[in-house]
This record gives sequence, structure tokens and C-alpha cells, in this order.
Amino acid sequence: MSNNSDDFPPPPARRPRYGVDAPAFPAVTGAAGLACGLAAGRRRPGSNAMLAAATVLLAHTGVYLHTTLRGKLRVWERELGRAGLKGDERLLDMGCGRGAVLIEAARRLPRGRAVGVDLWSGKDQSGNRPEVTLANAAAAGVADRVEVHTADVTALPFPDGSFDIVTGALALHNIPSREGQYRALDEAVRVLRPGGQLLVADFWFAARKYAAHLEEGTLRGLGPGYWYGSPLLGITLLHAVKGGRRRG
Repeated sequence: MSNNSDDFPPPPARRPRYGVDAPAFPAVTGAAGLACGLAAGRRRPGSNAMLAAATVLLAHTGVYLHTTLRGKLRVWERELGRAGLKGDERLLDMGCGRGAVLIEAARRLPRGRAVGVDLWSGKDQSGNRPEVTLANAAAAGVADRVEVHTADVTALPFPDGSFDIVTGALALHNIPSREGQYRALDEAVRVLRPGGQLLVADFWFAARKYAAHLEEGTLRGLGPGYWYGSPLLGITLLHAVKGGRRRG
């Protein structure tokens, strides 16, 4: 019997795991849907209403989980492809979490750097810890071009003009005050070089406020693949170029 390691297939590579956004939300809607379904099965007065409620709640939960586990990854793959990266840029991801956007960006930066900042709230994303993000980067084969920092996005610890592109995915609305959200936007613009790109995805109603504050950039809905349960919680992308003009 040969002991040559070439005789055996290599172990499968571990894939990055990005967790669930705001995990309490689908847990609650899913549990409520199951409860309504059980109530409908008892064939009592109001069963039809309970069945309808169960259908809506479980469908909402399914759409939510698809977005957080698959849909948003595909959308960011598309949007980063549209950004026209050359591969040597410095990118900052605000509220990077477990690295979904950060790592997709790093794949496109073989000669660049992808930097993530977060306060690592488990309420906003399950299992949100810096060591998990770095492990995901290693699993994706991009650990050499990724770094993470514990930092508040309203006071970024970087000099002016440090980055070619700044991204953010559903991070800013977690800041409790509108003033704090606007400070984070101002910080993002501050650390961008002239001509650098800002790509911020958030709920449509939040993204409109961000665009009004910056007074520049474009807004574009990102489609059903980025609905957190329904169109009422759909995601819009704000794309701005530092020094550019508002185009709509």
C-alpha cells in the first residue's frame, strides 16, 4: 500500500461563514409564524386568519434568511464588479461584521488592502467577533490583504484621504442618532481621496437621508435579493464620488 499523500484527495477547504444579520428578527418572525400555523391547525374560529398570518410570517422569514445568507453576497459581488477596481486600491469597509463585503472586496485587490472596522455587536450580526472575520479571510485565501480594527465609524482612526473606496452594508442605521449617522458619512468622505468612491447600502428610507445630507451621489434599489423579508425593508445603494456632483 502506498503512503504517498498524492493518493488521497486534499481535505475540503472551509468556506467563510458570515452568520445572520440581526438574528433575533427572523427568530421572532419564524416562531410567530409557526405558532400561527399550529393555531390554524386546531380548526377553531379564526383559523383562516391564523393560516394567513402564518403564511405571511413564514414567507417573510424565508426571504429574510435568503437575503442574509445568499442574496446580499451576490448583490455585493455584482456591485463591487461595477466599481471598476484595478486591484491596487485601499478599501475601507465600515461595520465590516464577519467580512461578507470586506472579503469579496479583498478578492479583487491582489495588490491592495481591505480594511474593516466594527464595534462587534452580536445583536447586529450573529457571532460577530474580529477573530471570526480574520478566520473567514483565511478561509477565502485573502488573509494577507485584510486587516480589521475595533473602531467607531463616527470617529475613524485614519488620516484624511487614506482610501480609494469606502463601503458600508447596513451599518449606519444601527447608530442610534441621526447626527451620529451623518458624522459617520462625513468621516467616510474625509478618509476618501479626491475622486474616491463611497458605496453605502442601507434601508431605502435611510439611504435617502444619507444622500440628502451629502447633497451628492446616486440612489439605486438593489432588488429582491436584498429584501429583509419584504420590499418594505428593501435595500438601496448610495453611490457617491468625492468631489463629484449629484446625478439624481
